[in-house]
Amino acid sequence: MAKMNGKKLKTAILGLEGQGRLLLEAAANADFLKIEAVADKNSTLAQKTAAELNCTAYDDYRSLIIQNHFDWLIVAAPRHRCDKYVKDAIERKFNILVVPPLAGNFEEAADLVRLAEEQDIKFAVANPHRFTKGTLALQSFVTEKRIDHVFFLTAACTIGNAPLPPWRSDPKLAGGGVLMHECYDIIDLIISCFGVPELVYSLNTSNAPDRKQRLYRTEDAALLAMKFSDAFVANIVAVRAGVTEAQTKLVKICGKNKNLTLSGRDFIVTDESGKTIERLRYGGDELSAMTKLLENFALCITSPDNNVLRSCAAENLNNMAVIEAAYLSARTGFCEEPARILQMAKVEPKITLAGPTTMKNPHLTYRPTPDNISI
Repeated sequence: MAKMNGKKLKTAILGLEGQGRLLLEAAANADFLKIEAVADKNSTLAQKTAAELNCTAYDDYRSLIIQNHFDWLIVAAPRHRCDKYVKDAIERKFNILVVPPLAGNFEEAADLVRLAEEQDIKFAVANPHRFTKGTLALQSFVTEKRIDHVFFLTAACTIGNAPLPPWRSDPKLAGGGVLMHECYDIIDLIISCFGVPELVYSLNTSNAPDRKQRLYRTEDAALLAMKFSDAFVANIVAVRAGVTEAQTKLVKICGKNKNLTLSGRDFIVTDESGKTIERLRYGGDELSAMTKLLENFALCITSPDNNVLRSCAAENLNNMAVIEAAYLSARTGFCEEPARILQMAKVEPKITLAGPTTMKNPHLTYRPTPDNISI
């Protein structure tokens, strides 16, 4: 556990549904945090949660921010409802932790990162998958070169066709559909291992009944192809289908001598003949991963000189650039370059890996993860 010298960091949570529930549970059980306020547009939910945690309830995000001062603010509310208040919080020098995606589009994300840098505050994205045993095992194989000559990666994401809130179907409010919201962690995993692809090509569609309506809806299905080099390509297939709320995700990496497979509960290493060499069962550690994420963020606030912030917002600009390039490609019908989007914003994001690497990418600076992050 993190060593906080007995100090509890004061925090508040905006948004109590979706991933906000997991963050709330992890924060409530963390001995280095004190939840002083919660906010949600559903005032009944806010009041009930505040009563359970013995803290203050708000149904107005602006009031929570201007009437208090916190060591950090956890933002789990839909971004279109609170973006301007997040900027207010940054200007009041609150450290910020947001659930993915970082913003509704790349331009908004870059603006938030610049503002956070100007105010010299910690700003990160809550990517708990980075702290799961399966992800760390896969990253270790890649960055320590225990898999030779990776030439292909394929990922699949299937999402149940349960009803979504109306804003999720609106491109202006949601920013995107399955690619942005359901595949953000997959894109983040790929970039954390291999850097930003040179080229991106995407095809998107929705289940709207005609072409005109499809133009005004976020995508329910997407095919994303990525070229990293002449010797390495990758793809992601995502679809909203079926009647359940469950999600299934699969990532498979093919190398010369080994294949790596990361699924919902297993990390499997096989040889060229398909024989299993190693198997790690890791399912069910979502709460533990979120707790480690919060611990890392807390350590970077209390001891910034001795800790590296994992999944910082500047680093997540890589993800947003790939997503932006994918949506641009879907509109133009051509391959697009994420690096061009990063260069237009005049940013040089850094990326933190699970271990040292010799990979080179002119748009990234790699730094190893510190040894004091527990796994």
